[in-house]
Amino acid sequence: MRWRTLGVVLLAMATSVAAFEAGSPEDVVRRYLQATKAEKFDQAYDLVSKAMRQGKGKEEYVKESRAMMGYADVKIFDFTVYPGKIEGDKAQVPNVLESQDRFVNTLGLTEYELYTLVREDGGWKVDSQILVEPAEQAKWFPKQKPEKPKDSAPH
Repeated sequence: MRWRTLGVVLLAMATSVAAFEAGSPEDVVRRYLQATKAEKFDQAYDLVSKAMRQGKGKEEYVKESRAMMGYADVKIFDFTVYPGKIEGDKAQVPNVLESQDRFVNTLGLTEYELYTLVREDGGWKVDSQILVEPAEQAKWFPKQKPEKPKDSAPH
């Protein structure tokens, strides 16, 4: 009986879905990272700001993103989006990224990121991303993990 209960609890944990509200800054970051991980750059395009697009149309953005990710041999293994902070028309959303690439993260070290989003065309859009320095990580990444599991989208 004890093993059965443990199995049910583990199954529930593994199949739970992110609790972020649809369209929230956290949801937008999660969808952006899922699209990027799956190399669905046409979907990622719809989630980034005009400034981040740098004047590129969707076709050009997709082509450049695909080429850049391929050249750098970027592999996104997993990510965990944390609750963000909204101040007016800007939001900041922390994320822990497990990835590897040919130039910047060759060892596949865990990266602590902070995404800035802006309100644009009636919704939140990813506007920039920075790495959080170790001295600032405690501010954005509490010791307690968020209540959702890591991204479990298929590779």
